Amino acid sequence: MTKQEKNEVIELLKGKFSQYNNFYITDTESLTVEQVGKLRSVCFNKQVEMKVAKNTLIKKALESIDAEKYAGVYDSLHKVTALMFSENPKDPAVIISGFRKENNKEMPVLKAAFINGDVFVGDNQLKALTQIKTKNELIGEIIGLLQSPIQRVLGALENKDNAKKEEPAPAEAPVVEAAAPVAEAPVAEAAPEAPAADAAPEAPAAEA
Repeated sequence: MTKQEKNEVIELLKGKFSQYNNFYITDTESLTVEQVGKLRSVCFNKQVEMKVAKNTLIKKALESIDAEKYAGVYDSLHKVTALMFSENPKDPAVIISGFRKENNKEMPVLKAAFINGDVFVGDNQLKALTQIKTKNELIGEIIGLLQSPIQRVLGALENKDNAKKEEPAPAEAPVVEAAAPVAEAPVAEAAPEAPAADAAPEAPAAEA
């Protein structure tokens, strides 16, 4: 490989490391050409980019971006290395795990994984990486937790409304008809006054 070609590979890798926050470093040394091709196909279908490159070029690409940020993965750059770049942090782990089961192999081996700034070293981390919660999954869980109390309140109100609808309406009290008005007693007419007795004739005055 000429110096020009090496620089082109380094620039290509720099672009991928800058583009993705998640990448896996795997060992594919014991896989056949056919198996590597099959693994590439699975990665492509899952929107995971797979790149095979020399360890020295991978390290130079990482160091040129941020030597300290990626320091935790340098010791994993040995033997044959295949890089897996993914937007979803757990997709490469799921692919590796599924490929092993399907082919009854222990390959590819996970050497390290860089997930949103955190480094996971060793093949024994594979199972844990398949169970990582994605950003969307975490958001969904948070929304579910926030909605839960509201749903309980709404459910209680709905049950209360349903209970009210099912209750029989109270019977209305019969309207009491107004009693017939009591006839007033006739007012007695005043009796006619008796005629006054004739005044007695005055006695004649005595003559002197």
